[in-house]
Amino acid sequence: MHKKTFTVIGFLLLSNLLLAQTQKVRNQPYGDYKLYHFGITVGLNFQDMLLTNSGLTNENGETWYGTIPNYSPGFTVGLVADLYLNPYMNLRFTPMLCFGDKEFEFVEPAAKASFKTNVRSNYLLTPLDLKIRSMRLNNYRPYVLAGVYSAINLGRKKDEPVLLKQMDYGVSIGLGCDFYLPFVKVIPEIRFCFGLGDILEKDRSDLTDLSLAKYPNALSKGVSRMVIFTFNFE
Repeated sequence: MHKKTFTVIGFLLLSNLLLAQTQKVRNQPYGDYKLYHFGITVGLNFQDMLLTNSGLTNENGETWYGTIPNYSPGFTVGLVADLYLNPYMNLRFTPMLCFGDKEFEFVEPAAKASFKTNVRSNYLLTPLDLKIRSMRLNNYRPYVLAGVYSAINLGRKKDEPVLLKQMDYGVSIGLGCDFYLPFVKVIPEIRFCFGLGDILEKDRSDLTDLSLAKYPNALSKGVSRMVIFTFNFE
């Protein structure tokens, strides 16, 4: 009888020990219920554009076509302001500086000629997003977000073959996951930005070298695209 009793007690103790090992400590259990909180964000961005070629033939009989063949990573840094709406939704304002550039390549197939130029694009991006979160699972919580943004181009340099407008706007979608540490949340996030306006500057009276005019004339429209991968610390 005593042997059976000790066996049962030992089994219960072992079960409790195994259960304790599998259970995780719930960090910041009430952190999601603050009315508002702030943070910082750092990461990388990849800038692109959807180009529409005009197909115009210049006085020399040349028809140039523009593309963006390569994507170079740029640096992103910003702030996070988060407003609690309900247990599954937050309103977020995340102004950020996105430093980067775009490489344009223009090709004239008949002459087998090409021309490349880099355009610096340093944007002050101001997204306003709705963050929709799943239920919390131990110390992580996936989410999706969607919103709108405006952008100011701080890196414009005139008298270049391609000039972009100073203002842009669009919509953005993204996804990420909150990871709860004892004193801070670390949040990897990826965001896709889709510009809605034509950002190619058509008035090129700033060009001093008129031989460069054939390159902006080769394009009729340009719409911005950007992918931003960041780590938020909140």
